[in-house]
Amino acid sequence: MRHHRVLAPTLAVSDTAAAAVFRVVRQHGPLTRDAVTAATALSTATVNRQVTALLAAGLLRERADLVAAGAIGRPRVPVEVNATPFVTLGVHIGATTTAIVATDLLGRTLDAVETATPHGAQAAALATLADRARHYLTRWRRRRPLWVGVAIGGAVDGATGRVDHARLGWAHAPVGATFAEALGLPVSVASHVDAMAGAELLLGRRPVAEAGGATAPGATSLYVYARETVGYALMIGGRVHTPAAGPGTIATLPADSELLGGSGQLESTVSDAAVLAAARRRRILPDGAAPAGLLRAARAGDGAAADLLAERARVLGEAVALLRDLLNPDDLVVGGQAFTEYPEGMELVAAAFSRRSVLAPRGIRVTAFGNKVQEAGAGVVSLSGLYADPIAAMRRTDAATQV
Repeated sequence: MRHHRVLAPTLAVSDTAAAAVFRVVRQHGPLTRDAVTAATALSTATVNRQVTALLAAGLLRERADLVAAGAIGRPRVPVEVNATPFVTLGVHIGATTTAIVATDLLGRTLDAVETATPHGAQAAALATLADRARHYLTRWRRRRPLWVGVAIGGAVDGATGRVDHARLGWAHAPVGATFAEALGLPVSVASHVDAMAGAELLLGRRPVAEAGGATAPGATSLYVYARETVGYALMIGGRVHTPAAGPGTIATLPADSELLGGSGQLESTVSDAAVLAAARRRRILPDGAAPAGLLRAARAGDGAAADLLAERARVLGEAVALLRDLLNPDDLVVGGQAFTEYPEGMELVAAAFSRRSVLAPRGIRVTAFGNKVQEAGAGVVSLSGLYADPIAAMRRTDAATQV
């Protein structure tokens, strides 16, 4: 049975009036009501109603101190997002590490901590993670918590918050319900690659935009992720496309590398574990070394270490080219530490991409969030309900916390 506090994330640029007003003020505020009307193309009456409702909910505040000299009437008073009283909590559950993130209403990360992802029985592991999140939230007693967002790999059912995650040994795990019970807040759960794509869409740079910041109808953007796992997400017309049966996989795309080894498939060739295993086989690194050790060795002039990272970049560039040729998106973004922790390798990624792609030349854009992309993804899941319909989200938060 579905838990009443578990709500599917909305990783999309919402077209509701309240969302449009909140989005424009969030991105460009402080703004007067006239400026909001011009930016959204909504009617003056609609903007006034939505601003009044957002002020009453505490999500906006007036800035009378910014009124231009000689201006008369309340419509001339600028409004801005009232970020200080509130916080949302994001949790990115990785195969080895879990990040817990505090985010404000502007999408800014206020603080983040990392903890080892517990293994063993799924119920105990989930209870441990939820308890850590509850304990972390006690740091924010001066802010009102509004929502929890969980980003995780595997197959995610956003409607129920249940997850199948083979690497963690979880089957039909009640992730959403467990966090909802522990924290007493609404919870949304999303695939971690969908979440990171959502961060690009809702918080990052928008290459194709219309008035009010909405993504042009039909515009497509491909997001490719690589670190310990690989994945992709497709954004269409301002929405992360999430198939009903869950996201597809690129883990088994063909990838051939004698230097890196692997099974001839992408994930087992370019993952952190695969690259470290190759480094150990070549005695570049000792057992137990972390990826940062390989980066340090390459930057210190170790040619063998640099060759491994260059080979990873080549394989990744060719894989991105395969996806680009298949989907031919308007915009192409890559993220994850396989790309961002070694920026020296991006030229090699781009070169391999250009050689392999058969379509017209196309640039590759690196995520706006660098090595913090997992935090941004978890944060945007925790904000997605507010960004989709801020007034309804506040009502849901009120109802959840009164139970």
